[in-house]
Amino acid sequence: MQRPLEMRSGKAASHYDLWQEDFALAKQMGHTAHRFSIEWSRIEPKRSQWDKQALAHYREVLTELNKLNIVPFVTLHHFTDPQWFSDSGGWLRPQAPAEFARYAKVVVEHLGDLVSNWVTINEPVLLSTMSYWQGRWPPQQKGFLKFNKATRHLAKAHRRAYREIHSLQPHAQVGAAKHMISYVPTKDGWHHALICKAYNWWFNDRFMKLIWPKLDYVGVNYYFQRKVGLKMKPPFIQQQDDGDKESDLGWKIKPEGLFNVLNGVKKYKLPVYVTENGLADEKDALRADFIRDHLRAVERAQREGVDVRGYFHWSLLDNYEWDLGFGPRFGLAEVDYKTMKRKMRPSAHVYKAIIEAANRSE
Repeated sequence: MQRPLEMRSGKAASHYDLWQEDFALAKQMGHTAHRFSIEWSRIEPKRSQWDKQALAHYREVLTELNKLNIVPFVTLHHFTDPQWFSDSGGWLRPQAPAEFARYAKVVVEHLGDLVSNWVTINEPVLLSTMSYWQGRWPPQQKGFLKFNKATRHLAKAHRRAYREIHSLQPHAQVGAAKHMISYVPTKDGWHHALICKAYNWWFNDRFMKLIWPKLDYVGVNYYFQRKVGLKMKPPFIQQQDDGDKESDLGWKIKPEGLFNVLNGVKKYKLPVYVTENGLADEKDALRADFIRDHLRAVERAQREGVDVRGYFHWSLLDNYEWDLGFGPRFGLAEVDYKTMKRKMRPSAHVYKAIIEAANRSE
């Protein structure tokens, strides 16, 4: 599936308008927790101007989730920035962390009585990589120094937001949703193991060290296992995604990699949540087994002593999948983008049965 050059999101899946219907669907599917994001640009459309109507909307959303006994996990930043923030330089500006922390404080002041589980930033290293190194995402700039500066500012933004949230909610649970890749050597040998360890530090551990110890839990987003090694001729570093089956996007599927990354974060000695895990599968041919196999990896990690407290499948609905547009279908529920009607896929019933069985065993 090719990445569209331009595809406007419009109302996307229209969740902002149909949230009550969507939460009823989540309840029907047996979900006991729901992760969603608050849109910064709605809350602060202009610098230091706060939209009371937008805050009231999210208050309604959270009230409904609590009414349904669905625990909300609220993400404060999921890739998008207010226009004024981007126009003034985005995450390259030294003021960016303070501006994000100020926004977080306002949100918690208005909504903190309805939610106690916060995700500050979703996939910060992927954001800085795609936006400031590869230049695929807005603001589409390229340069290692810019990437490094943005990464450090995102880490500082998390730390400052963590302090602001805890100043208002001492018992809140605050973390970040860190995209983790399982790196394994291409073959035996110390040099292959060494380059594997370097990749793991660079992508998985470096950001965690930058925000440590301002974490109450570790959020893990998992999609890939990647084989890496060294060659004797250019480009010297060999890497390829690992897996026997693949999604509609050509992403290889490797449930074992989820165990590897969960086992890798055990060293932080914190509760762990799988904050994202899913696949593009329009025909719903692979999703049921995908869920079963990845949850078995979670159970294996728990047996190995990883304190995994929850799992969020990506996603409840088909969605506008950022730079991939409307093509990929990640939803447990299919969305007809012409009518905005939702329809549960068969895999959603499988997932529901697993949830109900887990609840009975508690």
